[in-house]
Amino acid sequence: MFVDLHIHSKYSRATSKDLNIENLAKYAKIKGLDVLGTGDFLHPLWIKEIKQKLQEENGMYFYDGVKFIPTVEISLAYTQKGNDDKAKGRRIHHLITAPSLDTVDQITEWFKKKGRVDYDGRPIFGFSSIELVEAMQSISKDIMIIPAHAWTPWFGIFGSMSGFNSLQECFQEKAKHIYAIETGLSSDPPMNWRISALDNLSIVSFSDNHSFWPWRLGRECTDIGKIENYKDIFNAIKNQKISSTIEFFPEEGKYHYDGHRDCNFSCAPEESKKLSNKCQKCGRDMTIGVMNRVEQLADRPEGSKSPNAKPFKSLVPLSELIAHAHDTSTASKKTWEVFNRFISTFGNEFNVMLSADMSEIKKVDEKTALLIEKNRENKIKMIPGYDGVYGKLILEESAATKTQQDAKGVSSLKRFL
Repeated sequence: MFVDLHIHSKYSRATSKDLNIENLAKYAKIKGLDVLGTGDFLHPLWIKEIKQKLQEENGMYFYDGVKFIPTVEISLAYTQKGNDDKAKGRRIHHLITAPSLDTVDQITEWFKKKGRVDYDGRPIFGFSSIELVEAMQSISKDIMIIPAHAWTPWFGIFGSMSGFNSLQECFQEKAKHIYAIETGLSSDPPMNWRISALDNLSIVSFSDNHSFWPWRLGRECTDIGKIENYKDIFNAIKNQKISSTIEFFPEEGKYHYDGHRDCNFSCAPEESKKLSNKCQKCGRDMTIGVMNRVEQLADRPEGSKSPNAKPFKSLVPLSELIAHAHDTSTASKKTWEVFNRFISTFGNEFNVMLSADMSEIKKVDEKTALLIEKNRENKIKMIPGYDGVYGKLILEESAATKTQQDAKGVSSLKRFL
């Protein structure tokens, strides 16, 4: 049961104007997703659309065969002391899930007392994460708060720019009500397993989509296992009963390495240390990425495994593999032609990427099949992303050499080759 709960609508900033219920449901089925978050439920126009189009049944909401549960991402900007007793500006994003639309109405009324909810699907508020938990718990014990893209430099709970060093530092005595963290695109479960304090949390993954296209929706998601309603999802996450996760390759994420995009410069944490975290080209501070931040907080060596670790699979979206195989763009006519042949043959993208017989996949498109096989065998190589720049897929070592020459400042490729 593939679930993608970190969703946005057309009312969030920098999202597709066609990101509506119809397209979410359509492309969820094409991707192979079973349950979506609604996203953005605080926005008055979006919640109106949700209430008009979704039908409730047995504690879930439905549209055209796709299940939905109410969700929203919020941004908190506030000042709070850390363990060093120094006050610091914090900018933290949280995903909130709700058991019903009646509960959503109560949540919305509370947020309206704190600020505007009508200007962005992911609104910003000036109170702490502690106050958020207190308020949501007072409304319903079945509301879940999940720190979103936990390691992202600017808005993650552990981010290098405004985050904390631990869950307890952020939430204090309310940390007991946090049951999961979202990995984000630039980290994967093994990176999170290196922090023993996260052992009692579910490590979940969702897409944080800003469009409905299949290379965005469901690019990360969580297999919850057999579920019937919201309570089953809540309990699976709370009690670490999720089955597995689908992950981006963390190197493809926009904040995996340290770097400075204005200078087209990036590097691994060990090189950043030698450079005192300064850009080698201009001397200004680099954006410290997820890999570096994990190294700072880890109390286990690389390769360690949490005692509660769940299986995971790293996937490059099928559209990206097709585009690379045919030397075209992700949204090109050729990519869509091949993609649609795969979907008509195998039903959805996850069937293609995870379970379809390779001999049958080759009959549809042999060039793409070779990359799907590489992905299944975990032989995909990447130039790591940094400072808001996505990582780049490397098809072969000769291409890697050329890319290394072209991408000025990218270093430590040997780790991935």
